[in-house]
Amino acid sequence: MRLKNHLFWIAAFIAFFLDQLTKYWVVQTFSLGETLPIIADVFHFTYVTNTGAAFSLFSGKVEWLRWLSLGVSLVLIAVAWFGEELNYWDQLGYGLILGGAMGNGIDRFVLGYVVDFLDFRLINFAVFNMADSFISIGIICLLVGSFQKTPTSSER
Repeated sequence: MRLKNHLFWIAAFIAFFLDQLTKYWVVQTFSLGETLPIIADVFHFTYVTNTGAAFSLFSGKVEWLRWLSLGVSLVLIAVAWFGEELNYWDQLGYGLILGGAMGNGIDRFVLGYVVDFLDFRLINFAVFNMADSFISIGIICLLVGSFQKTPTSSER
């Protein structure tokens, strides 16, 4: 049996690996709450934990969020494994979303929280992580792909 949707699997693996690698680096390098200015008052690495969803929404609700991450991951794996061959943008988008969902899901199951560290202070944005970034980029890829699809006409 030939594995289809190669880009999906590659994107998912790279996103998951980079997310886990960067979180490991942060946990090993910083104390909780410690910040390192990369560009002062613009962008810092700041080690915080998040028991909620993106932007600390639903803080403290890790129990259902861990199951949501698992469910999303299983659905995306099923789509890529059992579904049809996806186009480039769908493979890339779904793969990045899977990698991000798995990265944050593993954190929630193992640690009970998500490690966040990307801190854009210039725009007073919530501290986030690579998994969140990959999920957002994945959604953008799906939107780009949806604009490139031509509607099918039903001829009679």
